[in-house]
Amino acid sequence: MTLRTPTLLTARLRLRPFDDADANDLFAMHSGAHVLRYWDSPPWSERERAGRFIVACRQMAEEGTGARLAVDRVSDGAFIGWCSLSGWNPDYRSASLGYCFNEAAWGHGYATEAARALLGWAFDTLDLNRVQAEADTRNVASARVLEKLGFVREGTLREDCVVNGEVSDSWVYGLLRREWRPASDPVPTR
Repeated sequence: MTLRTPTLLTARLRLRPFDDADANDLFAMHSGAHVLRYWDSPPWSERERAGRFIVACRQMAEEGTGARLAVDRVSDGAFIGWCSLSGWNPDYRSASLGYCFNEAAWGHGYATEAARALLGWAFDTLDLNRVQAEADTRNVASARVLEKLGFVREGTLREDCVVNGEVSDSWVYGLLRREWRPASDPVPTR
């Protein structure tokens, strides 16, 4: 089942399907060791990874398992990151939220704004009941984003990842439909 990948607009951002022209910006972001310091995979060293990532985004939509959207700043059209819903399970009405933004976009509320738009689509269009997210326990900024969105920290996965050769813990967060409080509705463009 193909999942219709949306394009969403917020006051400052446009969330849209990836296209091949995003490969250079995507590689630049994912090759940064500082950006990926809390990820369970190393920074990219080969440009081909960006192309494979974009293909995987399309496959996710075609298989109906999720949507990963590029995030552009409306004011100048600059690619600043991505936001995703993956592991969509229509039977359980659940999915997992993820996001990654380039370092220049940090501290401006973009991750919260983009995730809020995607969550609105998830609860309203996909009729989800639960969205889950995980964050490395050292990634306090990501934890703050989730908490601003209304996620509740439900537990800790002890030593569940190896990040840069170091064993790390992750916090598990959950957001239920009945707890969801959209700040403003995203505007679908198609």
